[in-house]
Amino acid sequence: MFSQIFGLKPGVVSVIGSGGKTTLLSTLARELPGPVILCTTTHIFPFSEYPLISGEDAGALNAALARSRVVCLGQPGKDGKLTAPALSFSLLRELASWVLVEADGSKRLPLKAHASYEPVIPPESSHTILVAGASGFGAPISKAVHRPERFCTLTGAQLQDLVTPELVARAIAREGLARQVFLNQVESRSDWAQAEQFARALQGSGIQVFAGSLHQRSLSPLPDA
Repeated sequence: MFSQIFGLKPGVVSVIGSGGKTTLLSTLARELPGPVILCTTTHIFPFSEYPLISGEDAGALNAALARSRVVCLGQPGKDGKLTAPALSFSLLRELASWVLVEADGSKRLPLKAHASYEPVIPPESSHTILVAGASGFGAPISKAVHRPERFCTLTGAQLQDLVTPELVARAIAREGLARQVFLNQVESRSDWAQAEQFARALQGSGIQVFAGSLHQRSLSPLPDA
């Protein structure tokens, strides 16, 4: 199970980065025991498989959790997306065993660098997982990375350069936003070779690296940093 491999404990868990955040949240919600609240601090489409709760009525949320183990919580925003809940995360933590938060946006690109105001991780969060998509390797930075100019500042690369595992690892290490990184979309033999390059480039950073595929439901820790 993904949740066991990541070593998750009850509380607020934040997922940031790109290349599979929403799918990871959905996967964790299915796996975890006990009541789960799915929400965001930025913008997210509702999870269609779960009841959607909005507003500031904690009693209504509690009743919804009694009917459905997993609920989606947020305020209606633009284009059918949800924004952050009206209720505080400290209260949400009391109402559910798990509060799973998408704390980042990535414009559906496989890789991302972060602006100064990103990610939006709740202070109550006790665990942060950064997701990166291996499908971005080999593509031009300008095409594969959300906020490519920031990525170039972090890595010293140029917009027209091709993304490499080493460049992504350099950007992640210099940002220092999470102690766990999940390289998603690793499915073929060549993908695994690049995942190993990525892990080697993060050795000594103190970041724990995992690789696998949400599509194939596979996840493995790579050699410790």
